[in-house]
Amino acid sequence: MPDFSSSPGAPTDVRTAILRPLERETLWDRAYAALREALLNGRYAPGHRIVLREVAAELGISLTPVRDAVNRLIAERVLERGTGGQGGGAIVPHVDARIFQQLVIMRAEIESRAAFEAVAHATDADVQTLRGLHAGMAQLIDAEPRQGYLDVHRRFHFHLYALSGLDVIQDSIETLWLRCGPVLNMVLPEYVPHLKATDHHAAAVQALAARDAPGVAQAIRDDIVEAGKYIHGLLMQETGTH
Repeated sequence: MPDFSSSPGAPTDVRTAILRPLERETLWDRAYAALREALLNGRYAPGHRIVLREVAAELGISLTPVRDAVNRLIAERVLERGTGGQGGGAIVPHVDARIFQQLVIMRAEIESRAAFEAVAHATDADVQTLRGLHAGMAQLIDAEPRQGYLDVHRRFHFHLYALSGLDVIQDSIETLWLRCGPVLNMVLPEYVPHLKATDHHAAAVQALAARDAPGVAQAIRDDIVEAGKYIHGLLMQETGTH
C-alpha cells in the first residue's frame, strides 16, 4: 500500500507553535509569589486593603493574574474578600489573640521538629550561611524600614527548615507564617528590646555548628514561644480581654 503521509497535500499534526499558552500562568505564578513574599515578610499590616489595580501597577502586569492570585490567597484563608466582590480586592485579616495562640502552638511544634531534622543534613557551608544571615539581622534590628529585618529573619528560618527535607511540613510552616507575618509587622518596634535581650537565633546557630539537634530544636521553640507570649499579650490588650 502506498504511503501518502508525506505527500504534498497530506494533513499533518505537526506545526510550529505560534502562541505561548503558559504566559498567563507564568504571570499568575509571579503575582501569587510576590504577594506571598510580601505577606511572609510582614510588608502588609493587619487591616491593609490590597487594591488589585495598585498591585497590578506595581508588578507591571494586567489585572487578571493579580485577581487570580488574590482569589487563591482568599481561598487559603490568608486574605479576606474585600467589599465589592472579586473586583474589590482583599483585606489582610486581623488575627485575634485566640487564633494567634493556636498559630503559635502549631508553629512551635512543627518548626522545632523541622529544625531538629535539619541538623542531620546541615553542612559547614549551611552553618556559615546562617551565621551570615544572623549577622544581617543584628545589623538591621534598629534600621528603617523594619521590613528589612523581617526579610532576613524569614530567610534565616526558612534556610534552616529547608535542610530538613520535610517538604509537607515546610508547606505547612509557610502557610502559618503567611497568617502571622502581618502581626509581626505590627509589633516589631515594641519587641526589639526583647530580641536584643535573648538571642535565640545565635543559640540555634551555635547548636547547629555542634550538630546538637535537641539544642537547635529548643532554640527555635524558645524563639517562637517567647515572641508568641509577648505578641499574644499585646493582642489581649488590643481587644480589652484579660
